[in-house]
Amino acid sequence: MKLHEYQARDLLARYGIPVTGGGVAVTPAEARAIAEQIGGPVVVKAQVHVGGRGKAGGVKLAQTPAEAEQVARQILGMNIKGLTVEKVLVAEAVSYEREIYLSAILDRGSKRVMMIASAEGGVEIEEVAKTKPEAIVKIPAHPTMGLLDFQARELAFRIGLRDGKQARQFAQIASALYRAFVESDASLAEINPLVVKADGSLLALDSKVLLDESALFRHPDLAALHDPSAEPEAERRAREANITYIKLDGNIGCMVNGAGLAMATMDVIKLSGGEPANFLDIGGGASKEKVKTALQIILSDPNVKAVLFNIFGGITRVDEVARGIIAALEEVPTNVPMVARLVGTNEEAGRALLAESKLIPAATLAEGAQKAVAAARGEL
Repeated sequence: MKLHEYQARDLLARYGIPVTGGGVAVTPAEARAIAEQIGGPVVVKAQVHVGGRGKAGGVKLAQTPAEAEQVARQILGMNIKGLTVEKVLVAEAVSYEREIYLSAILDRGSKRVMMIASAEGGVEIEEVAKTKPEAIVKIPAHPTMGLLDFQARELAFRIGLRDGKQARQFAQIASALYRAFVESDASLAEINPLVVKADGSLLALDSKVLLDESALFRHPDLAALHDPSAEPEAERRAREANITYIKLDGNIGCMVNGAGLAMATMDVIKLSGGEPANFLDIGGGASKEKVKTALQIILSDPNVKAVLFNIFGGITRVDEVARGIIAALEEVPTNVPMVARLVGTNEEAGRALLAESKLIPAATLAEGAQKAVAAARGEL
């Protein structure tokens, strides 16, 4: 679950990390009132879960409260990469001399929480990794003792913070970020940029936190921060139906039961020369209503030119799944060709049912992927 910038800022502030002042506004008048409270130049930032807000015009500087109101009026309601801006963060504008990158992330390779720092802050860390990888410093936290003091200081020294007071403040911020990451069950906690002000002190100007949704039951306060209006409609519908869905850039829709099988399905589609349009795990059982919702979600993507059903009937019988698919297709009119590969318990009965439908049958996953790729190309 993604937190808005202002939510991430407030979370990090709880751990003693110095952050900018300001507040959130949903109207231009509220933005003006916050700017008046700050009493100086402010930055008005769109609160949407996408990158590139600045390039899209969603981040603007305002010198006066009246200008802050005017800027907020321009940003509120703006569409940035398919998401409508409904809130803006009005924060104090800060002058600084240097930008630093700092984050905590789960590194599956080392099975550790990895602390990452770079003197090249203010830009995407992926870009730094490509153009100047030597500027990135990584230190794995101890698996049971956490980020040790000497490790936090080492991060500071290795990115060029030689002043003792400054290095100590950086180490305190790094340690606090680590605690925030672990105690909130996050998958990413990032400050970019962490700026060095003229007096040498450090301040977090922008922050990003991603939470592990599987652990939200332990954090009802964080779960309450979820903003359904900030996620794409397809993902919202999938979440409400207890369907795992991630949109991709291909043109072959995938409906699969089981995360591992869904990953394998995407791999075989790629191997067959196609591109999957989504990851979709319908989970255990395939009732008509669930299949219907999943199919509507898949078909809501205009890029989808074919759909591949890949269902393994273990606990769920294949003939029941087949009936659910056929019933759902009767209620979801579409001309998109569909390939079905169903195996498992009662698969003969399931295939017999599918033979009477407009679905294209496939005996194996490889055959199903090949037929789906051909259908997407208009060759079937």
